[in-house]
Amino acid sequence: MKIKDRIALYFTLISTSMLFAVLCVVYFTFMKFLEADFFERLTDRTMVTAKLYLEADEISRDALNDVRHKYLQKLNGEVTRIYDYKNRATFIGDTTQYWTKATIDQVRKRKQIKYTDGERQVVGIYYKDNQGDFVILASASDQGSHNRLTKLLRIMIFVFIIISLVVLILSRWIAEKMLKPLKKFMLEVKQIGSENMEFRVEETDTKDEINLIAKSFNHLMNELEQAFILQKTFVANASHELRTPVTRIMMATELALSKNRDAEAYQKVIYSILDDAEKMDHIITGLLTLARMDMELLNAQLSPIRLDQLLFKIQAEWKQRKNLTIEFVNDLSEAHPQVLANEILLQIVLDNIFSNAFKFSNQQNVGCKLTQSDENFVIEIIDQGPGIPLMEQEEVFKPFYTRSAAVGQKGEGMGLYMAQKIITLFKGKIEIFASNEYKSVFIISIPQL
Repeated sequence: MKIKDRIALYFTLISTSMLFAVLCVVYFTFMKFLEADFFERLTDRTMVTAKLYLEADEISRDALNDVRHKYLQKLNGEVTRIYDYKNRATFIGDTTQYWTKATIDQVRKRKQIKYTDGERQVVGIYYKDNQGDFVILASASDQGSHNRLTKLLRIMIFVFIIISLVVLILSRWIAEKMLKPLKKFMLEVKQIGSENMEFRVEETDTKDEINLIAKSFNHLMNELEQAFILQKTFVANASHELRTPVTRIMMATELALSKNRDAEAYQKVIYSILDDAEKMDHIITGLLTLARMDMELLNAQLSPIRLDQLLFKIQAEWKQRKNLTIEFVNDLSEAHPQVLANEILLQIVLDNIFSNAFKFSNQQNVGCKLTQSDENFVIEIIDQGPGIPLMEQEEVFKPFYTRSAAVGQKGEGMGLYMAQKIITLFKGKIEIFASNEYKSVFIISIPQL
């Protein structure tokens, strides 16, 4: 059963149950009211009977006739008896013993009784007169009240059915209206596939549960999209970078097996295979480092960072560990230059660039300048190396691209790629000063806090 049908059913059951309870209370209250009213009428009947027959000698004839015409309208199935001290019926002219001696004695004992006998109601009173002590009992069937209750019951059943149908229809309409955003959400979710992981469901300004689900779903999609991108990137990089050394190994092996060779030739092939295997090991290490770095970027927590303090810290660490000098210049007029970043990741960026600067300048001093431009803080890192050719300046930020072999150094080509990804996370940018042919100038811009 659909949610909207369940909501409509539950709402209808609750509403109709409450309506049924109210109607039952009204019905039984009205029934008790009519019953009590008829008992009062029977009680008045017994009192009038006492006045007419026991005290008729004490009132005028006109008063007696007036009482008879006003109060002695015959009730349905009415039976009235007056019993003397010997429990004999008297005065009325019908001497039939209608009630038992036990009932009459009970009236004498309790002075007044009221009870229901089947469809009839009975009232009895004890009346003391100068002619003696009497018991007056009256009984009648309240057919008029029964007819009213029957009509009331029919009306209530009709009203109950009509209101139940109206409530069911309205509850379905309300449930469908309430769940309309959820239906829209489901239709939007169906549009998401592997080819459009960037798609997001619509969020509103309301604070209801459906909007919270949409926000949680979009957050989940962000995580899934990043994981999907990481997977695709990892697979693409692995297939691209590992293909070359694997191909060389296969070619060298096939060439060695094509004919018999001396031991020295086989040794050269094995050394070649070993060299390619080492390159594969470096590539795999770089890929794993890249994947781990991507996960760290996803989970990075940003906080205010003092750039000047971080640069002083990095300067001291390079001097202490490698005995290499970073010539730091702070050209800021602001006393506390802060950016929103992750200190560990930002230090990884700067250490990678400083490492490249020392490596390509043969461990010469590296300059570092902190300035401000518009709403950004700018870090310039200047080395004394040969510089990067203009044609290669865009390539250095690609994964596994390295110029280390040109200067007799080792490298996997991952440092600048990760540096650019991290700076992008901080809403900044990293670029190379393109007009200088004799040295490399890396410029890092990060929005100020």
